[in-house]
Amino acid sequence: MISKKSIDVNLPYFDIRTELCIFALCSITLCNFTLKKIIIMESPFVFGKIAKGKSFINRKNELKHLTNNFSSNINTMIISPRRWGKSSLVVKAAEQVSRSNKNIKFCYLDLFRIQDENHFYEFYAHEVLKASSNRWQEWVSTAKDLLKGIVSSVSIGTDPTQDFSLKISWDNLEKDKKAILDLPEKIAQRKKIKFIICIDEFQKIATFNESLFFQQKLRSHWQDQSNTCYCLYGSKRHIITELFTSQSYPFYRFGDLIFLQKIEPKHWYGYIEKQFAASGKIISREIINNILDVNSNHPYHIQQFTHYIWRLTEKEANRDIFETCLEELLLNNEILFRKEIENLTPLQLRYLAAMVNKEPHLNSMVTITKYKLGSPGNLSTIKNALETKEIIDFYESEPTFINPLFEYWLRNVQQLNSRGL
Repeated sequence: MISKKSIDVNLPYFDIRTELCIFALCSITLCNFTLKKIIIMESPFVFGKIAKGKSFINRKNELKHLTNNFSSNINTMIISPRRWGKSSLVVKAAEQVSRSNKNIKFCYLDLFRIQDENHFYEFYAHEVLKASSNRWQEWVSTAKDLLKGIVSSVSIGTDPTQDFSLKISWDNLEKDKKAILDLPEKIAQRKKIKFIICIDEFQKIATFNESLFFQQKLRSHWQDQSNTCYCLYGSKRHIITELFTSQSYPFYRFGDLIFLQKIEPKHWYGYIEKQFAASGKIISREIINNILDVNSNHPYHIQQFTHYIWRLTEKEANRDIFETCLEELLLNNEILFRKEIENLTPLQLRYLAAMVNKEPHLNSMVTITKYKLGSPGNLSTIKNALETKEIIDFYESEPTFINPLFEYWLRNVQQLNSRGL
């Protein structure tokens, strides 16, 4: 803190105004110190958003695979359970490719809030135009030129990068849709570049009216484009898998399939230890093992749990801190977990009990009889229902809990037994 003694009090007009200036100067100094401290102590663990820089962990093989596909103009579909880092992988690969080849442009679309086919086209045109250039004037001129008679209005706000919108007129429906789907290819040809369109939550198109016809339309346009390729992925693995691997769907064999695997524990050890050390803290391999075990090696939940531990650790993480964080996370999720089981049938609860109890053969008559699951034919119905409700997923054909903390809660708090109680 700066004291009055550090100020020359012999200066003329040293009065109450001077003291106020000193107070203000001290306040600013304290404020700057506080801000610096906050920045230094920012959590090094990332969850719920794109992992970049040091927060991106390993995935060297997948990263090499995807960057090669991008550079080679190969369509790619990525399949994995929820929150395994698909979006982070795509962004990381795009960053690497962009640095090495300035003639490749990336466009990111998230279909999470897209409600229908017309909304898709409007959003698609908007994002492609924005990705094509850094200049809003060029977005407008391109829209007027390549989407002539299609775009009825363009709106530009005080900050065009944040407030740019367009409206489609839909006078000539099928012709207009064709022009929009061909937009990135037309821009790429004109500018002598390559376009890579990355579409997250791609499974959302399965909810559109006449979805199959829409998928056929997308593929018929996209498969013939030589200057544009597509990277498609989403959070609902069972729907995405069906779209990409079933012969009855248009996107079957549309491109290269990447099945994302779990990050190996050895990579978590180094990452977590380094992140703690960078902020002057220590964590042992034993505590890291406990984190990986409770969270079933799930990237999102490992990052979240480790953040909780890091936050409470002053110097060295210990078992007491681990237990405190586990209790806090369970408490924070208690209402959600109870709501989950309230919406399950007794059969579904009993199947989860078998999973929680690590029954070695879930499809065997011994397990079916023990947990009163009815006939073998019931199992498919039960599994499909739990998968649709996003309670379980199938990793290497075996059912796993999407939220590993939910599994822990069922085993240790709710204590499901063979009757699902």
